[in-house]
Amino acid sequence: MTTLFACLGIGKGTWGHVARLIATEEWDRVVLLSSDFGKENFKPEKECEWILLNNRAGFVIIKDAVKEKLPEGELALSLASGSGKEHMAVLVALRESNRDYKIVTLTGDGVKYY
Repeated sequence: MTTLFACLGIGKGTWGHVARLIATEEWDRVVLLSSDFGKENFKPEKECEWILLNNRAGFVIIKDAVKEKLPEGELALSLASGSGKEHMAVLVALRESNRDYKIVTLTGDGVKYY
């Protein structure tokens, strides 16, 4: 069971990448880490679960919120969107939880896992 776990920042320029990644693969679940703004304005083709953050909160608050709501099972992590602070919080939450994951990205040759 693979879950796409993706950051979705407030800059709409990277939303297309996340939307195409969601639509391209057959995910068991899609969990998006974003703000209220992202949830209100991003319209993916498939149903998504949301972890909503205040991106102005401190690092530890964001990290703890992510850690508390990390999805179970195999994770495919996309960091193509979002801020550096959000990305660091996700990586630290995964490390503190001793979780394995693969980085996933959409390239000109299709979806690639690392």
